Amino acid sequence: MQAIFLLKNIANSSIPLLLLAVVAAALVQVGTLASGGPVLLALTLAAVGSGCLALMLLRPQRAGLSPPNVMLSLGIGGMVLGLATDLWMTPLHVIESLCAGSGGRSFGDAMVFHARLLPAMHVLMVAGGLSAIPTLRVLRPECRRLCSMLTQNALCSTWMLVGMTAGATLFAQSLTAVNGISLSRMLAGMFAGMVWGMVISVSAYRLFFIARDRFGSVPQGLSRQP
Repeated sequence: MQAIFLLKNIANSSIPLLLLAVVAAALVQVGTLASGGPVLLALTLAAVGSGCLALMLLRPQRAGLSPPNVMLSLGIGGMVLGLATDLWMTPLHVIESLCAGSGGRSFGDAMVFHARLLPAMHVLMVAGGLSAIPTLRVLRPECRRLCSMLTQNALCSTWMLVGMTAGATLFAQSLTAVNGISLSRMLAGMFAGMVWGMVISVSAYRLFFIARDRFGSVPQGLSRQP
């Protein structure tokens, strides 16, 4: 039993490093070093790494795997698989050219544009996050209501989607002056925004229960730990 807990703790502490490696590999694959340079890669890894650190501080896990880490890992895994599918269906240079002409959009238009440009990436990211539910039922057997977990995961997935669009828009607008908008900058912002979307989701969830503890009771069956 102690060996199992030790392995879970090692896995939990290794997840941020694994996510950084996956993000770096995905960005290098789409030519980040060629179009954005090492600076863009370093900024992306710093944003993702700081987001993972914020999650660890918000949701410390004394033993076993952290639920936010599980959902984030499956979400990013789905995102990378979806990106590979989109690149297989649509040539990279076509996506790059569409991305280069996507400036000046509103937030809502940008979200729709990104979903249409990379549909598999968005669908598999959400599917990956929702697939964490069976794992979370093992990690949190005290939460018996499946609808509770489904609601929590749906909210987290929504925040990750919003974060993806916000990050892509921020990175693209901030770095437009450096050789224009590119797919690598958009993806860098998506990865960073997705992680920080999860941070915002966990923060809001914990603030909700702090407020409930002060002003009312927690609904029966709803877990206090996101």
